[in-house]
Amino acid sequence: MTSIEDQATSAPDPDEDPVVTDEAAEAVEVTPAGIDPESADVGDDGGAAGLLAAAFASAGLTSPDKIDEVLTQEEEAAESEAEADVAEAEAEADVAEAEAGVAEPEAEAVEVEVEAEEEEEEKEEEEEEEEAPVDTGPASPYDLPGDWYVIHSYSGYENKVKANLETRIHSMHMEGEIFDVVIPMEDVVEIKGGRKVTVPKKVFPGYILVRMYLSDDSWFAVRNTPGVTGFVGSGTKPVPLSRREVERILGVKKEETVGKAAPRFQPAWGVGETVRVVDGPFADFNGVIEEINLDQSKVRVLVNIFGRETPVELNFEQIVKL
Repeated sequence: MTSIEDQATSAPDPDEDPVVTDEAAEAVEVTPAGIDPESADVGDDGGAAGLLAAAFASAGLTSPDKIDEVLTQEEEAAESEAEADVAEAEAEADVAEAEAGVAEPEAEAVEVEVEAEEEEEEKEEEEEEEEAPVDTGPASPYDLPGDWYVIHSYSGYENKVKANLETRIHSMHMEGEIFDVVIPMEDVVEIKGGRKVTVPKKVFPGYILVRMYLSDDSWFAVRNTPGVTGFVGSGTKPVPLSRREVERILGVKKEETVGKAAPRFQPAWGVGETVRVVDGPFADFNGVIEEINLDQSKVRVLVNIFGRETPVELNFEQIVKL
């Protein structure tokens, strides 16, 4: 096998062939730094093989076996480096996965803790709302703005008079002086068709309460309302109700724990009136009411039995008015 040095020695003389001299000059011009131009293999392909051979020669690699060994080592080094890169990437992926696996339970724990804190805050807010006192205004209607006056109207027309007065207050823009119009009502129990029925009844038929500041304009607005016959009071000047009268008629707000008073029974008959017994052993007998017990819903009736008046205690449902 011909060595690089033999190839360089056997190169043609420049004086003999000018073309070869030019090619050799070009080869020398492109020879990298650190490589002996004289040892470069020019060759027929324009100098590439010569340059490669010169590079191997400068490194002391003149044997093909050594060149193959070096190339193999470089390939192995490259493969090892690639394997190391792959192993490093896999290791980083494993670490990231492990961190994610650790972070996920931590995130869940944090989320559970946040939810628990939010629930606790909501409970505290609800407790504060329940404990916070609700301002529903004065407990006594007497403490509201204005004074309470009583006006007289035709009996049975109270609701119509109230509607007329409220319309008049609005049309005359008297809302700042006349505040409220009230018809005192109460629930009473009556016997209808042999059954107890709770119905609303007027406490004072023919009378209406008005809360207002008394002035010439407010007096004129109320007094000239259709259906109003006048103010209740001594002389020509209306007299307002006292605190005791207002609270007795309209009541006072009490705590929610106090139950609402049971409806009052209002019998359709009275002591001394004749009634008919409709139920029980004395059915179809007539008698005179001697006593009424509203608390026990019972009545004592004097029934004529064999020409003799005998007191009999009956329930309200057992008698009817004749």
